[in-house]
Amino acid sequence: MHSDDRRQRLEFLPRDSVMIHLRTGWFRAALFALLWWILTDGAADSWLVGVPVVLFATLASLALLPPFSWSLIGIARFVPFFFWRSLYGGADVARRALHPRLPISPDMYEHRWRLPPGLPRVFMANIVSLLPGTLSAELDEECLRIHVLYETSTFAEDLSVVEKQVAGVFGLALV
Repeated sequence: MHSDDRRQRLEFLPRDSVMIHLRTGWFRAALFALLWWILTDGAADSWLVGVPVVLFATLASLALLPPFSWSLIGIARFVPFFFWRSLYGGADVARRALHPRLPISPDMYEHRWRLPPGLPRVFMANIVSLLPGTLSAELDEECLRIHVLYETSTFAEDLSVVEKQVAGVFGLALV
């Protein structure tokens, strides 16, 4: 192991980053404590086990899902979009499956990322399945590969709309 590598890992995080981790940790700990309280019907004697469980869950959540930014306005805009696209996508697939004359020509489509790596891309890969006849097939550094039942002329435009909505949820500007 090089001494430079070790030094980089041992350096302290910037003050802003420490504050974000602390704030996120306290918020998650409060959510886990509330969940514990609900699951145990508020039994006071359960906290002997609950405190270590809440602490472990908080530490595990911070290790597995580092703090990220999100936008309350972006989430408020995303919720109706999500419900509408879910209903529309489900109805379209059902219509295509039940009507023998509607076109079905399966294909793979590659969408180049404009979102930064990490949680926003994973979130979008899951949301893409809301578009009629689509399913995320592969997620890599350069693009998202999508299986489509029928590629329409507006398909690329629909993906851009989804990507913009996801960027709004995380408070990001697209590249």
